[in-house]
Amino acid sequence: MVRDAGLIYRDLHAHPELSGAEERTAARFAAALGEVGCQVTTGIGGHGLVGVLTNGPGPTVLIRAELDALPVAEETGLSYASTATGLDADGRSVPVMHACGHDLHMAAAVGAAAHLARTGDRWRGTVLVLGQPAEETLSGAAAMLDDGLYERFGRPDLVLAQHAAPLPAGMVAHGAGPMTAGSLTLDVTVTGRGGHAATPHLCVDPVVLAASIVVQLQTVVARQVSPAEQVVLTVGTLRAGRHPGVIADDATLGITIRALSDQTLDRVLRSVVRTIRASCEAAGSPRDPDVRVVSRTPAYQADPAATARVRAAHARAFGPERVAGWPPSLASEDFPLLVADGIPSSYWMLGTVGPGQWKAAAGASAAEKLGNLPTNHSSAFAPSVGLALPAGVEALVVAALTALGPIDPVDGAC
Repeated sequence: MVRDAGLIYRDLHAHPELSGAEERTAARFAAALGEVGCQVTTGIGGHGLVGVLTNGPGPTVLIRAELDALPVAEETGLSYASTATGLDADGRSVPVMHACGHDLHMAAAVGAAAHLARTGDRWRGTVLVLGQPAEETLSGAAAMLDDGLYERFGRPDLVLAQHAAPLPAGMVAHGAGPMTAGSLTLDVTVTGRGGHAATPHLCVDPVVLAASIVVQLQTVVARQVSPAEQVVLTVGTLRAGRHPGVIADDATLGITIRALSDQTLDRVLRSVVRTIRASCEAAGSPRDPDVRVVSRTPAYQADPAATARVRAAHARAFGPERVAGWPPSLASEDFPLLVADGIPSSYWMLGTVGPGQWKAAAGASAAEKLGNLPTNHSSAFAPSVGLALPAGVEALVVAALTALGPIDPVDGAC
């Protein structure tokens, strides 16, 4: 089945789709889950789907995989590299690539479901395989929950997810405490007064205003956040105007804030809003800025009990030398929303770097090599599928079996 999962991986990798547009991806994932015995429901919270594998009474384990890809032009040189394009939020055509391993997550989930379907004499309960849309925009988990995910399929007893990471393929890594950051995404529009580029004194230039805001926001983390706290503030987009000879009427900024606690996120958000409003007032903007929270997700705190059980099971399956620790990261996920009300969960990192990639990476030490390997979201991100995918399948199966009830010996003999 790993071979079949590899074919699914290559197909998904070659045909990526942006957040919210995962129509083909969802159909391919749903078909693969159906082929291994799952009953599949589609159209949950957009293109989200759930495959259900029922094997008698017992616990319910949910395995989460993501559907969406990124607006990145692939430069891996792979024979199955993506040449796909899609439309971004502004309607522009952009290249699309699975640069974060979501294709690997889906293929591993299919492989795990197939293995569990074949070995139903060894466990009992229900497996839910979740295909979640729009993870990269941190909106898909909330959309599925709002569409009645747990009301329709039941509250799981354990939620599992893994994420591709630039570690040696065949390894897994577990965290203790915060693993991913809480994140806020803001869409900010500042208003100017447009006009002719030759008469800037008769206008309020929103481009200059936006540029000033970008610079001022850099001081929020540098001077308003304790050095002991981990916070990142990024202005990822700035859009304004359509002609170099015309001063625009407004400008729009896309901002992300990342921190390891909700309290810090809220405090930095207040500082950001205060800075934006003050800059608009100083520039003579004719209207208050429009600051809109597009998405928000909390930090993911590793579940101590579930993590300990899954990590021990991984150590037995892979050997302790292939199970590592994982430090807190300011990467963000909407996975925490799926377990926000205290559902037990385990989330780990899955190594993707093959021996050839490792050898070719510059550096004398392991730390130097890790620093020079292509990371998630890179145009050169290329998991070693032959090693990473079997490990991903096994990691999910082993983790699921920590909760799925074993068949009673008497029942098994009947």
